[in-house]
Formats: sequence, structure tokens, C-alpha cells
Amino acid sequence: MSGAPRIYLDNAATSWPKPESVYQATDRYQREVGAAAGRGGHVEAIAAREIVETARRDVAHWIGVRDPRNVVFAFNGTDALNIAIHGALAEGGHVVTTVVEHNSVLRPLATLEDAGRIVVTRVPCDAEGLIDPAEVRRALRADTRLVVMSHASNVTGAIQPAAEVGQIVRDHDALFLLDAAQTVGEMPLDVEELQVDLLAAPGHKGLLGPLGTGLLYIRPTVADRLPSFRQGGTGSRSERDRQPDELPDKYEAGNLNVPGIAGLGAGVRWLAVQGIGSVRNRGVALTQQMLDGLAAIDGVRIYGPATAEARVAVVSVTLKGYDPQELATMLDTAFGVQPRAGLHCAPLMHQALGTAAFGGTVRFSLGPLNTESDVETAVTAMTEIATQTPVR
Repeated sequence: MSGAPRIYLDNAATSWPKPESVYQATDRYQREVGAAAGRGGHVEAIAAREIVETARRDVAHWIGVRDPRNVVFAFNGTDALNIAIHGALAEGGHVVTTVVEHNSVLRPLATLEDAGRIVVTRVPCDAEGLIDPAEVRRALRADTRLVVMSHASNVTGAIQPAAEVGQIVRDHDALFLLDAAQTVGEMPLDVEELQVDLLAAPGHKGLLGPLGTGLLYIRPTVADRLPSFRQGGTGSRSERDRQPDELPDKYEAGNLNVPGIAGLGAGVRWLAVQGIGSVRNRGVALTQQMLDGLAAIDGVRIYGPATAEARVAVVSVTLKGYDPQELATMLDTAFGVQPRAGLHCAPLMHQALGTAAFGGTVRFSLGPLNTESDVETAVTAMTEIATQTPVR
């Protein structure tokens, strides 16, 4: 190791470090509460339930949801997507998705497709990783039950025209599921403006919560069309051997990750104090600094939109002569800079970009606790590597 300070630039995978209040909330639950939420009437059980419901209210407010009961807690973004996908497609049908998607969307759809239960149309993207809403419109069929897409690419950072797609899907009367893994907590997001029926996101990325947390928004009129994905104890309707129909219990079988949800709630409250406008502006400024710095290095190719305003705080690159994995290893071991190399669980995106054949890209992804100095160090490290003789 270089002995250099750790510069973490992999926030698109999970955010780190977290605000101090997130650590404190998680630790306080573990040390002082410790009880399961909704399983008992003693003081600590009531306290655990209040932690969950407070976090639910805070998350609902953050994404423009009027009734917090329409926010379901999941174990991560993948879990939330599986609840939505398998529920919406319980009776099969046609699905429209895009090549931009993460494996959290691609693999559930492929599993149902391989079983002969659904037919999938995958809409292409342009060179920046953007999809055209007109392509979604053309892909719709009479039997289309679901349109699912990412709000922003985890490879190019490109912010997709989700609201336009939402209007198209609403007019068609299919369900619209938005994967907000890279946007929730990083930019303003309102479920009504986006016209989504379902919105899935992890709690551990832009919302700054711990791993093992996620959320699924379900439009009130959609719950009857979405069977429960798993069944079990809820602490409610215990006299029945059938899963409750009421939200959120219909989709929250088994004990919730209360320590994680405690931290998630604290993360959302920290963001609320900062203000989403401030968080977004800072992310844009740091991303533009990264784009400008990397663009000046000979041999570097940047993927995605040219401006930071058109993307989330994700910058993927290749360096001529260097394998992405080797480049990332050099950045970490020699400079303490920690991006992520590879296909980023988005194989169709890399095929579309032409980067799959040589192992993907190196992705720098910034969080609200990164600094201008972090970006400067990363750019300086890339500059130094680029002036060396390539490893191959």
C-alpha cells in the first residue's frame, strides 16, 4: 500500500463515509433499543416501531409521497426491484426495458423470460447512454404490462428522460417502474412529477444509510395489482394464516432491518438539513471538476454526457494501453484512490458503449462528503499513470 490517505470514489456502489449521525443512530438502536419493530408492547418494542415509522415518514416526504404507508422497506434496491418486477408480472405479459439497466433489473426479467412467462423488448441507447422516449413508445404493445428503466445510468451517469417516459406509459395504461438507485438523495425527485407507479431504490447510496436497506414506493392504485413477493410474520393480523392486504405489511414479511432503517432515517434527515439543491449543486461542481481534469489527460476517454448537469456524479473512463482492473489497482495501491473497475453489473450498457470486450471502464463516483481535494488527487494520479509506459 502507498500509505496515502484513503480517497473513496465508489459511491455509486455504496456511499462512504456516512454522516456521523448515521453511525450514532445505528449504534443507539443496537445498544439502547434492540427490540423488533411491531413485535410486542413493551417500551423498547414501541421505540423500535417509532424508529421505523419516523424513517418511513422522512423517506416518503423526501420523494414526494403523501401517505407514508405507500413506502415499503426492503433489504436493498435489488430486493425492492424484485418485489416490483415479480409482483407486476405475476400473470406474465410483455415488458419494455432498456440496455442501460443494472443486473438488478436484467436478471429478474431474464429469469421470467427463460421460464417462458414474459416477452421482453430492450430499448437501445445513444453514445452517451441516453434512451429516446420515442423508442419506448414504439416498443409498447397491447399486452405490455410493465415498463422498467433506470433513472440514471450507473456507468455513464446519464440522467434519463423519466418524466417523459412516465407520461407515455400512463397514456398506455401499463405500469411504470423506475430504478432510482443512482438518483434518490443526489437530485430532486418527486414521484408525482415523474408519473411513476413504482419506484425502487437502495437506502445505502444517495440516502446515506447502511447496507441492507432499500425502499419501494407503490402508487395507491397499484397495490391491488401487485401480489406480495414473500409471506410471513408482520406483527399484524396474526389471527390469519394469509398475508395482510394492508400496506406496508403486505410487502414487509419478517423482521425489518431496524438498525439499518435507523441509520437510513438519520441519513435522510442529514440530507434534509443540507437541502437537496445544495447537495445537487455540490455534486455537479465536483463532477465538472472531475470531467475537466480527466479530459485534459492524453489517452483518457470519458463516457457519457459532456456536462455534469446532464449526469449524476458518475464518471467512467478508459486509459489507452491500460486494462481497467490494472488501472484501478494502480490508483488504489500507489495513490490511495478507490474507484471501481469492470462492467458495474451493467453488461448491456458496456456492450452498447463498446467497452465490454476490454473489461469495461474505471468508474469514479462522488458522494456529498467528497471534496475538491479528493478530485484533484484522483486527476493527478491519473495524469501520473498516463505519463508512464503502459502495462500492456
